[in-house]
Amino acid sequence: MIAPADTTDARLESWLPVGPQSDFPIQNLPFGVFSRDGTLPRIGVAIGENVLDLYAVAQARLFEDCCEPELLEAPQLNPLLAAGRSVWLPLRQRISWLLRADGDDALRARNANQFVVSRNEVTMHLPMEIGDYVDFYSSIEHATNLGRLFRPDGEALLPNWRWIPVGYHGRSATIVIDGTPIRRPCGQRKKPSATAPEFGPSERLDIELEMGFVVGPGNQLGMPIPVQDAPEHTFGLLLVNDWSARDIQAWEYQPLGPFLGKSFATTISPWIVTLDALEPFRVQGPIQDPQPLPYLRCEESCAYAIALAVDLQTDLMRDRGLAPKTISQTTFRDMYWNVAQQLAHATVNGAVTRPGDLFASGTISGSAPDTQGSLIELTWNGERPLGLPDGESRRFLEDGDEVTLRGWCEKPGARRIGFGTARGRIEPAIESI
Repeated sequence: MIAPADTTDARLESWLPVGPQSDFPIQNLPFGVFSRDGTLPRIGVAIGENVLDLYAVAQARLFEDCCEPELLEAPQLNPLLAAGRSVWLPLRQRISWLLRADGDDALRARNANQFVVSRNEVTMHLPMEIGDYVDFYSSIEHATNLGRLFRPDGEALLPNWRWIPVGYHGRSATIVIDGTPIRRPCGQRKKPSATAPEFGPSERLDIELEMGFVVGPGNQLGMPIPVQDAPEHTFGLLLVNDWSARDIQAWEYQPLGPFLGKSFATTISPWIVTLDALEPFRVQGPIQDPQPLPYLRCEESCAYAIALAVDLQTDLMRDRGLAPKTISQTTFRDMYWNVAQQLAHATVNGAVTRPGDLFASGTISGSAPDTQGSLIELTWNGERPLGLPDGESRRFLEDGDEVTLRGWCEKPGARRIGFGTARGRIEPAIESI
């Protein structure tokens, strides 16, 4: 039997223990891929401090009324992503019903250890094979800040910015999961006073606080995805840190744009929060002026009220037992270009998307102090260093620094849900080239 009630109802409780501030109550049920004790990766759903093993549940034939077992027996989410919302929705309802305190007791009637494992005992993996990765530039505050930094005597926004969701293709092979160390990249950089570039480790290593969305069924060559159909092709959202080497980027980006300054690493959180879980937090985005061209106009609210934070901890802070410092807090709800518009624009020329493709929002920044999603903004290109609790300061990242991105949704009348973390610690460059 599939669950008969709203899976986001704040009154729902699980028979598994879930703390009040957990990112993963029964109203969330995000999907990821994990392994344990040397086993092959398998699909799971986070619930409190545990993971529900969907492979094991499928083997017990408890999903036969809603999902083909082979979709959940794969080592990555791609087959499930390709199946579309007609499968995602009943599967989510069934999982919710199996985990509810007043739901189906099919799991509790068996040995629960067959199906449930502590999150402390698992290793998380990339949840899907990412064939293509696109990064946008969709925060008007971020774009305006960079425009003021680099074009102080000109218009902050370029003429096309309010008309199209600007983006570029990144490198999917260097997308890594939460907790993966980040090697400081080397490359060409040119100091303003120099006559020629030099080669060496980046001296202006930065972060970019972003959200990403994962594509489901995708489209056929030559067939755009209309903006109103974008939710049918969007499985869910996760955290993204698009690490950036600003000195390498500054030398290379004209005239073709980001390349080596961006392609060395991108960190994502391991759990994909579905659009269904985010439905209580769907809101109207900012007014767009001028009105977008017809193919980009959204008749429905397509923004999401997601609170975001960036934490920084240095080597010295760890040695002294000091907790990470939150250096920025902002929101996803004010992004100028939303998820549906980004997907519609990316395919309007007939370009193909495939199950598992990742699209990132671009840096998310606000207009108030300490709401910017990158160090280049928070320190105004290094001119205003950030002070840290132990007396240290930072213009850009140093070796040993660990950055953690966090995201969550909460409002009266709804259960708080979260995204987990996207963490990365900077390791020294390899300079043997």
